[in-house]
Amino acid sequence: MREFSVPAMVEVSDSATLTDTPFTRAAEEPNAIVTRRKSGPADAPTWSAVTAAEFAAEIARFAKGLVAAGIEPGDRVALLSQTRYEWTVLDYAIWTAGAISVPIYETSSAEQIEWIMGDSGSKAVFAETDAHVAAVEGLRDRLPDLGPVWGIDAPGVDGLEKLVELGADVDDDVIEKRRRSRNAADVATLIYTSGTTGRPKGCEITHGNLVATARNGVQGAISEVVTDGSSTLLFLPLAHVFARFVQVAAIEGGLVLGHSNVPNLLPDLATFRPTFLLAVPRVFEKVYNGAEQKATAAGKGKIFKAAAETAVAYSRALDAGGPGLAVKLKHKAFDVLVYKKLRAATGGQIAYAISGGAALGERLGHFFRGVGITILEGYGLTETTAPASVNRPTEIKIGTVGRPLPGVDVRVDDDGEVLVRGVNVMRGYWNNEAAGKEVLEEDGWFHTGDLGSLDDDGFLRITGRKKEILVTAAGKNVAPAPLEDRLRAHPLISQCLVVGDGRKFISALVTLDEEALGPWKEQHGKPAEMTLDEARRDPDLVAEIDAAVAEANTSVSRAEAIKKHVILGVDFTEETGHLTPSLKVKRNVVLTDFAAEIDAIYTG
Repeated sequence: MREFSVPAMVEVSDSATLTDTPFTRAAEEPNAIVTRRKSGPADAPTWSAVTAAEFAAEIARFAKGLVAAGIEPGDRVALLSQTRYEWTVLDYAIWTAGAISVPIYETSSAEQIEWIMGDSGSKAVFAETDAHVAAVEGLRDRLPDLGPVWGIDAPGVDGLEKLVELGADVDDDVIEKRRRSRNAADVATLIYTSGTTGRPKGCEITHGNLVATARNGVQGAISEVVTDGSSTLLFLPLAHVFARFVQVAAIEGGLVLGHSNVPNLLPDLATFRPTFLLAVPRVFEKVYNGAEQKATAAGKGKIFKAAAETAVAYSRALDAGGPGLAVKLKHKAFDVLVYKKLRAATGGQIAYAISGGAALGERLGHFFRGVGITILEGYGLTETTAPASVNRPTEIKIGTVGRPLPGVDVRVDDDGEVLVRGVNVMRGYWNNEAAGKEVLEEDGWFHTGDLGSLDDDGFLRITGRKKEILVTAAGKNVAPAPLEDRLRAHPLISQCLVVGDGRKFISALVTLDEEALGPWKEQHGKPAEMTLDEARRDPDLVAEIDAAVAEANTSVSRAEAIKKHVILGVDFTEETGHLTPSLKVKRNVVLTDFAAEIDAIYTG
């Protein structure tokens, strides 16, 4: 067993809440810029400054509307929307009214929306579009606690203007009393995350969790990155704990915050020009792949390849005494030809980026540092309010996820499991005390389910996953069991293994049931002697499996859906070593034995 602790650099009082900073800053620095709000066409957006006074006033107006609508302290209010300026304002308005915000991915299926709203007992919801409103309203008969639904961009229902009108007569004193009725130990938000059974669990993240983690992160862990005039562009889904942490860290740290999304990211980066980014590995992969493809299309593929190899070599040399003259000269030349253009694509001002949600990969980390953008890789989970550890500009080991955040202890048990304790660890799971006791020890240690190692300097390296939750390259947590169970219910399917850990998207390996194949061949006029290998290539059978995958995908969001699948020419059996005696798939064995097939899915 190994353990490494970093003392908190910022202490948070028992009365602290997330609403303190916006209103205190509005009183002390009313003209300070808090956010920049996007407007105009997607390919050429403009950004309008929102001051501290304007931000706090807008929060208060929506909070008054919530109070007038009957939202009481401790009530849950859901947010179903993509990342946008209004999301942040409404989040803080919910907290100011004393309520608990419940984020829902804008890509969620009706089944997922029903579970999260039903389990949380949400009394109201902000829904972005008419389609989102319709999805929620279609569930009203099954959601007894549901009250008003307010649209953000949904003309068919009451919108945010109506909410402001509703609260016009609510006094400022009422809002002040409401927000001060909360304290650091109170739940601020329920962020739902997939469990091994496939049922999402609501992590009880308190005001203290978010405030203390954000302040220790900004003022402690990445203080060299966050300086006067710093800004960041938030484009991850705000239903994700990492994006939520970014939002709060920006407000608590006095950074200028902008909102975007992945489809509009490049034009937004060019016009917003952030000084640092917080992203998931998939974003950095897209930047790299896009640059490589563009260079190849222009007949400069060999130049880009040489530039990439030089960037990696330059970065590796920084950890081994510094690059030699030859590498320096090549690096300088490629900086003009390639690296400068890559930096310009991100706005031209980014020197650092923080990556979390999935493993980045050493080569990608070295490439970007060689280009001039140092990626500081970190590690955390929803249950740890996002970050548990992070590399720092002055203390970095590429390939690791850094040292613990200030105020956080990390331990690796004898079985290799990573445990975390500190200011960031959730209070428990909503409506699921038993599940909380399974992962939270009485002395505060949280069992992450991940496997790792700690070196002598306290740098953590994640080596595997004890639990079977997949984390895509975009940082999306996916429970494979529900999809696998649905697919196995199809008569032609014997076994299914959903894969995608650290990959761009979710895919699946499917095997056929030979007993069911006989009757199917007869019904469809196929020759009885058709082999399993021939059957898996038959257009009619392929169409049936495609339909089964499409049906299974209706139960999950787009990010969790199976994008590609392959039908194998053999089955998983106990005899082949792919099944346990209780007929459970040995995931690691299958991943090893069919590595070539899996790689072909992502490279083909």
